[in-house]
Amino acid sequence: MTDHALARILDDAAGGMFPPSDGSVTVVPQPSEREAGVLSFSAHAVVFVDGDPGWVAGTLAEAATDPLAAPLSPGFLTAFARRTGRVIGNTDLLTVAGRLAGEPPLVMTEIADRAHPRVVRALDYRDDVRVWSTPGGVLVLGRGVAGRWEAAIEVAPQARGRGLGRALALTARHLLPEGDVVWAQQAPGNATSVRAFQAAGYRPVGAEVLLTQP
Repeated sequence: MTDHALARILDDAAGGMFPPSDGSVTVVPQPSEREAGVLSFSAHAVVFVDGDPGWVAGTLAEAATDPLAAPLSPGFLTAFARRTGRVIGNTDLLTVAGRLAGEPPLVMTEIADRAHPRVVRALDYRDDVRVWSTPGGVLVLGRGVAGRWEAAIEVAPQARGRGLGRALALTARHLLPEGDVVWAQQAPGNATSVRAFQAAGYRPVGAEVLLTQP
């Protein structure tokens, strides 16, 4: 990843070293124009935005009665979006796993067509995007927040319930082009996806909300 304050925080978290669980909030600059948001650990949040840290502190104080809940509260996120002209994304579970050597468990075919709908969508959020397919599934790898490698998977409705999601998530760890770890976000309500990634060895790190440009 890049040598950025947020990248260093993510590197530490991937290695099991988290910010202090003291209820405080760290404000760091955006890694890029594309990326702004909130990363929440256990009793510690990181807000990445190009702006006044004083505004962040004051708005958090007004956003919720529970200081620990304030960084991901609707009040703060709405104010954040209004101030920056951005759109609030999902509140996702953020997970991470180490790279694995050897052959992946699935035979994958890389999609070279940059006009493929899945490639086009991934390029809105990531750089260095690569996409593979296998019968019933798609795997995407690309550099996302602060240059970290991120994995995303899709399983066709007719292929669900057979362990393909877990196999795709595990395959991502083998196909990671470089680096030590790969990150993945899952919507907490999507229990099937959460279980698939955790069964493939991805460890929960925290929660994340990205605010994107409209």
